[in-house]
Amino acid sequence: MNYINTSIFDLFKIGPGPSSSHTIGPMKAALSFYKSINKLSENLLSKANSIDVYLYGSLSATGKGHGTDKAIVAGLLGNLPASCDIDFLSSIFSKNEDIYIINASKVKLIFSKRNIHFGDLKHRFPYQNTLVFQLKSNSDILFEDIYYSTGGGFIIREGDQQTLKYKPIFEYSNMNELKDLVIKNKLSIKDIMLSNEIALSGLSEREIDKKLENILNVMEKAVVAGLEAKGVLPGPIKLRRKAYDFYLHTKKIKDEPDRFLICLNSYAIAVSEENADGHMVVTAPTSGACGIIPALIYLLRHNLFVDIGKIKHGLIVAAAIGMIAKHNASISGAEVGCQGEVGVASSMGAALLSEAFGKNIEIIENAAEVALEHHLGLTCDPIRGYVQIPCIERNAVGAVKAYNAYLLASYGDYHKQKIGFDEVVMAMLKTGKDMQKKYKETAKGGLAVCSINC
Repeated sequence: MNYINTSIFDLFKIGPGPSSSHTIGPMKAALSFYKSINKLSENLLSKANSIDVYLYGSLSATGKGHGTDKAIVAGLLGNLPASCDIDFLSSIFSKNEDIYIINASKVKLIFSKRNIHFGDLKHRFPYQNTLVFQLKSNSDILFEDIYYSTGGGFIIREGDQQTLKYKPIFEYSNMNELKDLVIKNKLSIKDIMLSNEIALSGLSEREIDKKLENILNVMEKAVVAGLEAKGVLPGPIKLRRKAYDFYLHTKKIKDEPDRFLICLNSYAIAVSEENADGHMVVTAPTSGACGIIPALIYLLRHNLFVDIGKIKHGLIVAAAIGMIAKHNASISGAEVGCQGEVGVASSMGAALLSEAFGKNIEIIENAAEVALEHHLGLTCDPIRGYVQIPCIERNAVGAVKAYNAYLLASYGDYHKQKIGFDEVVMAMLKTGKDMQKKYKETAKGGLAVCSINC
């Protein structure tokens, strides 16, 4: 089975920042483990006296800055990313001696910081970000689960076989195959994606529309909250929020040509700052790159006054681009660097704009290709392991690049385009494989080690 079978709402997930791979993924893994141990026999559970969690790869290197330990506790206490209380989440381990009671059937297990072990950057597991959960009786392992956080909040449980209750109506694995389906069936990308979503999720078109509306609402709330917030972001960098001041400046230059770009920058920074503060965002396709698409959507709605229906269609097409990138390469900074996060988000944003403005599939592909092509080689080098520098401003730059890619595709001759989207996705994968580990979400290379004032 090599075709894409991802739901739109698996790609666009609601959850707390600052990282989909380090926060949302681990919370989901911990919740899955919690559900698994509650299915064990009472005889086995009666022997248990602890749960230990081991983190490997970039989870071990930057997990503390990304709140991975907090997310694990929240998941073990039964919380879902989309509905967890962010105030409670941020309060976890506010004191080093804090302890939490994990209820496993009739057994109560004490969980503290001592139960979370930050392992090695290099390890034997097949995926970079690995979590090992162990239910123990003293030093004896009674039950173990291994999970891989693969980016964008997606997790894989070792040993699980992927089984689909339903399969997509239209099977494709890359952009060329998707274009063939569009031409053969005389349908748009949006139509094909909707048909597949109905088949995969069992939702009606009306229910899908309501869920898209909810995604857009969460994105908009993140922009508004970020534009209104002031102060310092959490962590040792002591980085002050900038979106409020940026947006305030737009009200002073109503007639200047720079206003358009300053608005777009402020929207992207606003969402990225909300993410860095651990607030609710939408993975698009990751939390680290969550500012780009909401910024473009907010611009379309409130500056360019584009119809909401066209924006929803653009979001669906953006999902297609993200799925192709994930299926054939990666959207994980730990796997391919920031090209897989900000680069793919920018590519998705360029496609969204093209669809919202009524462009054809050739322009949609061209815009997506241009945006991703000019993020190739982008490393993930967060200072001190926090999704702040360079991540926040990088979202603003990615949003601007998305709009420029849309312009380049729309007003050039797309028939003469030499590079296709599938080719640039393959280039991203190969570049990511060649990239040293220190440049992939570990805070051991690039800006993370060259900065002197943080």
